[in-house]
Amino acid sequence: MADPARGFRRSEFLRRRDALQVGMADAGLNALLLTTAPDIFYVTGFLTRFWESPARPWFVVVPATGDPVAVIPSIGAELMGQTWISDIRSWDAPDPEDDGVSLLAETLADLVPERGLVGTPMGLETHLRMALGDYLALTARIAPRQMVDATDVVQRVREVKSEAEVTKIRAACAVADRTFARVPEFAGAGRPLDAVFRDFQRVLLEEGADWVSYTAGGAGQGGYGDVISPATAQPLARGDVLMLDTGAVRDGYFCDFDRIYAVGPPAADVLRAHAALYAATDLALETLRPGMTAAEAHRILCEGLRAQGATPGGGRLGHGLGVTLTEWPSFTPKDKTVLRAGMVLTLEPGAEIAPGRILVHEENIVLRETGPELLSSRAPADLPVLE
Repeated sequence: MADPARGFRRSEFLRRRDALQVGMADAGLNALLLTTAPDIFYVTGFLTRFWESPARPWFVVVPATGDPVAVIPSIGAELMGQTWISDIRSWDAPDPEDDGVSLLAETLADLVPERGLVGTPMGLETHLRMALGDYLALTARIAPRQMVDATDVVQRVREVKSEAEVTKIRAACAVADRTFARVPEFAGAGRPLDAVFRDFQRVLLEEGADWVSYTAGGAGQGGYGDVISPATAQPLARGDVLMLDTGAVRDGYFCDFDRIYAVGPPAADVLRAHAALYAATDLALETLRPGMTAAEAHRILCEGLRAQGATPGGGRLGHGLGVTLTEWPSFTPKDKTVLRAGMVLTLEPGAEIAPGRILVHEENIVLRETGPELLSSRAPADLPVLE
């Protein structure tokens, strides 16, 4: 299958604008202030790695009606001009005396009534990407306009993906699928784990990733201790279990799933844990439906593991996915977010083999009215063995 065309049509951004403005109207907001790379990319299509530099703030204002306004450093004006945004206001940054605060305040004053409300995300899984002192100065300059929390407005729109977005995520998943199929080329007994990690990233790029923002994994005898530690130079040995996990990016959208491999013949308890993870994932694929909550998804995965005699791992067992590696909701007992058709999610059950030894399995899905549709190719039921 051919890769989808890069970027989106204008109609996709108009859909997003309209959905945000409906949410803003329901919340009584006169404007929405966005400051982070994912939110600005989502609204404008402005895609760059320049966000890695913390030296410059970037702002997009979504008014109650009409098109968004970009208030950005002049270095980004050319690229922003290639998006669908036409109102681009810029300053020479970084400016230690006034790093866009005056220009942003003037823009908000233009778009928001004197006693209006400006929303910006303030809740869980959000952050403010501007100097806190500048934010306080901004609130003083635009008073009596008030800044209020707009987390729900943004999250409720972003969490349901359009078919165009699903196509992007499926393409990112295909990059990882092709890469996982090549793992036997560079991983096996005697190969240092840090070399495996480097080759894993190299092959992801060869297979079509634009960049690899996240590479994780683990290896150890009969399982691994965690899935976030940096790789060491310790060679893989027979009896090890290797897990590789990636957040590769293609055209601004992430995949996020892992694959597990045995180095040499696997132990019986490893095979049992792998079979339990596979069965729990199957149960979620069969039973998860719109209208359930994230907490119910967590329960389904835990029940699937316990039915196989496995002990569920701690932490969340899945999450949202899209223009960031992880998005809301989280599959935990406390997350009551209602799952809706069009959400792209991960199923990520983990099982404890013994104290200090775990296995984690992950797939990417889009939730349809009839249930989950896999975006990643299903992992093999039989644990792959590397020699």
